[in-house]
Amino acid sequence: MATPYDFPSDLLAGQEELHQVRAELSALLKRLPWSVQPLDGFSDDNAWRKVERPASPGWTADEQAEVEKLRQREHELAVFVSGHRFWAEVAAAERMDARMKLKHTREDRDGYGDGDG
Repeated sequence: MATPYDFPSDLLAGQEELHQVRAELSALLKRLPWSVQPLDGFSDDNAWRKVERPASPGWTADEQAEVEKLRQREHELAVFVSGHRFWAEVAAAERMDARMKLKHTREDRDGYGDGDG
């Protein structure tokens, strides 16, 4: 039987923002060129699978700053969530389950999760 947890509102908010920041960072990285620095394209078919990359113009200073800002915020939120005082109230044997429930509260609340955590 699943154990319900009474997560504090600041912990829920921190986890929600962490989801948002990670999604934003992922979307940004998918849009950016594959290399931070300008590099020529290449093709290598000597490995077990062929690897090809087009030339990369590199990232602009603004793009680099945006990635750094999001990574820094992601780190801050991860530290906040993982070090929250709430975890001291949860029995050690239940912490992993509680953490998984917290990670999936948005999915469960929105009806996108299967409730299994």
